[in-house]
Amino acid sequence: MAATQTGTPYYASPEVWSELPYNAKCDIWSLGCVLYQMASFRHPFAATDLLSLKKRITAGHYDPIPSSYSD
Repeated sequence: MAATQTGTPYYASPEVWSELPYNAKCDIWSLGCVLYQMASFRHPFAATDLLSLKKRITAGHYDPIPSSYSD
C-alpha cells in the first residue's frame, strides 16, 4: 500500500485526497477519469481550485457523459 500523493489532481482518487493508503483500485479510478475525459472531452470533476476539486471528488459529484444519440 502506498501513501504518498503523486500524479495529476484531476485523476486522483478519493483515498488519495483523503490521505488514506491506496492500492491498485485507485489506478482503476484514474483510468475511469481518463476514459470519461476521452468520451466527453472534459474532466469528470471540474473545479476552479484544489479545495473545490477535492470536495467534488470525495463526494463523487460528476456530470453524466453526454449522449451523442439524437432522440
